[in-house]
Formats: sequence, C-alpha cells, structure tokens
Amino acid sequence: MGVALINRDGGEMRWFLGSAIRFLVSAREGNDGLCVVEHHMPHGDAPPLHLHHHEDEVFVVLYGTLRLEVGGCTHYLQAGDAAVAPKGVPHSYVVESDGARVMTITRGHDFESMLRSLSRPANRPGLPPQTAPDADAMAEIAETCRQNGIELVGPPLSDRQGGPEIV
Repeated sequence: MGVALINRDGGEMRWFLGSAIRFLVSAREGNDGLCVVEHHMPHGDAPPLHLHHHEDEVFVVLYGTLRLEVGGCTHYLQAGDAAVAPKGVPHSYVVESDGARVMTITRGHDFESMLRSLSRPANRPGLPPQTAPDADAMAEIAETCRQNGIELVGPPLSDRQGGPEIV
C-alpha cells in the first residue's frame, strides 16, 4: 500500500447539510481504517444529540469555538483543543463563533459512509445554502445514521433548554 497524500488544496470537497466537508483520509486508504475529515461549519451549526455504536469520534478544533456536550458534560473547545466522544456515549456540539473549522477522526467506515451518503459534491467553494432540513429529510438522516451505526437520541444542542454540567 502506498502513501495517501493530500495537500492543503486537495481532498474531496462535499456539502453535508449546512457545512462544507473535505475528506483528507478515507478509511479505505490505510490498514487501520482511519477517516480524517475537515468540517467548515457556520455559526449555530449543531447536529442532533447522537451516539456512535462502533466508533469513537475525535474532534480537533482548527478555528473557532465549539460548545461540545459529551455524556452530559459540556466542554468549550477553541483552536488547538481536542476532545473524544467515546463510542456509545451521547454527544453533540454547537458552533458558538462566527464559524468553525474542525477536524474529525474516526476509525472504521460508519461515520465516513454516513457522510458520503448524506452529502453531495460541492459545486463551488464555501458553505452550501443554509436551509433547515424538513421532516422528510430528518427521517432520511435518521435512517441513514441508523444504517451506519449512529443513533439519534435527542435534539441539537442549540434547541435544548437548561444545561448539562459544565466542566
């Protein structure tokens, strides 16, 4: 197996819901199944509370601020910070800065397969048009996640009232 090299202008660019993603390393490219994805997300971007049944998810913030909830505890991450959401533990985040660039790292094919299934090729640089998914789209998202070992267990962080423990 040869070296998979992606320079700063390379990688497959796609639009995933309201974010732009770039596949830096595919799980298919190495022997350990590592997947590295760069996410460019707008202010307020927040996925539903979810858990991965087969993969840990590592977050590395490159730019901006994330409020990350893992297992009921809230963490604030800024550029240079990293955190892991262990498999089986509910987690979500919300982008609190004007935007954020975050790298995620997983081991296995589930997360990458879900991203590829629900994204589309980016037809221009930057973020896609910002539209909230309707009920049919949310049902498709939930089913695609389920098929890829990801379970949606609650609303996005930005929609929940009260607050988890801050650490």
